[in-house]
Amino acid sequence: MSPSPEPGRYVPTQALLDSPFMKACRREPSGVTPIWLMRQAGRYMAEYRAIRAKVGFLELCKRPDLAAEVTVHAAERLGVDAAILFADILLILEPLGFNLEFAKGDGPLIHNPIRSAADVDRVRPLASIDELAYVIEAVRLIRAALDPVTPLIGFAGAPFTLACYCIEGHGSRHYDQAKEFMFRDPGAWHALLERLTDATAAYLNAQIHAGAQVVQVFDSWVGALGPEDYADYVRPHMTRLFQMLDPAAPAIHFGTGTSALLELERDAGGSVIGVDWRVDLASAWKRLGPSVAVQGNLDPVALLAPISEMERMARRVLAHAAGRPGHIFNLGHGILPQTPVDSVRRLVDLVHEDTNQHRYPRQSER
Repeated sequence: MSPSPEPGRYVPTQALLDSPFMKACRREPSGVTPIWLMRQAGRYMAEYRAIRAKVGFLELCKRPDLAAEVTVHAAERLGVDAAILFADILLILEPLGFNLEFAKGDGPLIHNPIRSAADVDRVRPLASIDELAYVIEAVRLIRAALDPVTPLIGFAGAPFTLACYCIEGHGSRHYDQAKEFMFRDPGAWHALLERLTDATAAYLNAQIHAGAQVVQVFDSWVGALGPEDYADYVRPHMTRLFQMLDPAAPAIHFGTGTSALLELERDAGGSVIGVDWRVDLASAWKRLGPSVAVQGNLDPVALLAPISEMERMARRVLAHAAGRPGHIFNLGHGILPQTPVDSVRRLVDLVHEDTNQHRYPRQSER
């Protein structure tokens, strides 16, 4: 007799678990290559811009009703095979004691960055997931509003990328302050990543329990490291993070500029490894081996090209995947703000048409 589900925990239907996206996460034949796109809800859509004209970015993230609206609208309009929660990887830093601001024209700013080992001591544990209740409520609202067979992806930033923001205080080209801190005081570095790992695991598990079928861990800045430094300073924490996650939900391990780190990322954990456009999918998959699914990897700038050229580049990705079970089509990073919506819709249709002998209906037609 199977145990009863936890009170208040979302229990997915079998039809949802058997959707093409979920099958691909499990490396099972799915009948069509599933596709979703990072930043599929964003500034390239007029509907999103209309909402942002009324509210700031942080307010949008903290309004579960609006976060649900933009998430569901993007999935329905594009006809993708999964929705991704609208949020930001840095939201988790506020309850840990960081003063976060999204400044117009400057992006995220942390006004009390870490500069010394003593500063690490003031990073608070995530005392309660209630401190991020607005995100969890958004997950519940999105799950209730989505097509019943469309999976929802939750997400969080990886400990390394979060640590870089915590130390740099803003975006960076070289991550010199973060890496200098890491090399100068390994003990403080590991203490910081341990705290970030604990908080991130609790945060992602809360998203899973609220209604996310899959979670993605964004390590957007980890490509700044070489293999040996990744192995020493990052991999132990990523391994622990993936071990702490609820195994009911597959986890996508995504990074950019990580062609030198693929095997290390695979060994660190995750059911799916995200690949960016700087390495071709076929050689990346050969290196990763058969134990993981692979996500990617069209260059986001391809969506700015003429439609015929975008189609050629997309079909090249599909050719590299060669129809193997476990391929999830995506960009190598997020949709750019100047991307035409019609190009995105055409990409989604092309992937479905080219990998399924029958017409694959848009989500709104199901």
